[in-house]
Amino acid sequence: MKEIKSFNKPIYITRPLLPPLNEVYKKIKEIWESKWLTNFGQQHKTFELELKKYLKVKNLSLFCNGTLALQLACQALELTGEVITTPFTFPATINSLYQNNITPIFCDIKLDDFNINPDEIENLITPNTSALMPVHVFGNPCDVEKIDNIAKKYSLKVIYDSAHCFGVEYKGKAIGTFGDVNMFSFHATKIFHTLEGGALTYNDEKFNLKFFLLKNFGIKGEEDIFLPGTNAKMNEIQAAIGLLNLNLVDEEIEKRKKLTKIYKVNLKDIIGIRFLEENKEVIYNYQYFPILIDEFEFSLNRDQVYEEMKKYNVFTRKYFYPICTQYKYYPCKDADNFPNAEKIANEILCLPIYGELMEEDILKICEILLYLKKE
Repeated sequence: MKEIKSFNKPIYITRPLLPPLNEVYKKIKEIWESKWLTNFGQQHKTFELELKKYLKVKNLSLFCNGTLALQLACQALELTGEVITTPFTFPATINSLYQNNITPIFCDIKLDDFNINPDEIENLITPNTSALMPVHVFGNPCDVEKIDNIAKKYSLKVIYDSAHCFGVEYKGKAIGTFGDVNMFSFHATKIFHTLEGGALTYNDEKFNLKFFLLKNFGIKGEEDIFLPGTNAKMNEIQAAIGLLNLNLVDEEIEKRKKLTKIYKVNLKDIIGIRFLEENKEVIYNYQYFPILIDEFEFSLNRDQVYEEMKKYNVFTRKYFYPICTQYKYYPCKDADNFPNAEKIANEILCLPIYGELMEEDILKICEILLYLKKE
């Protein structure tokens, strides 16, 4: 097989969606003329309304980032004791529990979708369990029906970490309508972003005031302070970027959908590489394209492929690796009880995907992978 030359410029795992600079300047001019930079200005109010429409949810509260949103959701739901979650997630998920003195109880994942296995949840419920915190990994919805039924059966709260799930729908319902609360991340690496930012969506409007107070120092009026809140407000520039990116995100999703199809067509026959199959009942956002690399079938392990790809100027990501039970600050006695999560974490590799990539870029990445297998 003919040797392949590396890319002239780095191909990174993702690139942020960026609105035209002239539109950004117009927004900044509006903000400067208003002299209102934060504390629920016009950009914030408009963005909150438009985002609620886009995500098809009843209620929505904006935050300066998704991590604080998740932490404050735990406080609003008055969670205590133990919360059952997944070991295959980003640190922010379990850090939100630690920050609230809640013990994470880990449940292994399913091999077919990388999400928490609902069939193992009930065995982990104790009198100390106050909630479930599943994660929709890579924008692939959890088994929300089973999870919500378990929560009802045991009177548990459900907070979904929907950081990867912007715009995703399941069986015709917006993903942000399941459970008690959903957290969305608008970090710059996400398919939709506000530079930094996040939001909570929820069906019960009783949380409107509580989320407002928690992110605004507990202050309701100039002289009315109701609880020990923090400062987690979204500022006007973040909101303005969000408004601009709302106009672009559908096109970005379509571009990624096409690139995903090219990946799948060209990787499906490479022995040792597997990718997630799509569920016909889900509308995806194509934020990530993860593959699994079987060392024995592919002839190289995931870490070797990760390093080899760098030589071609292609920067992939071992995401999520390591799993949460292997963090240095978590002395997990049952670290060996999560074989599925450990297997996936050791085999997974997220390949570059973003709207600016061209078809020929994806074809070349696939060609490199085939070359590495046959080398």
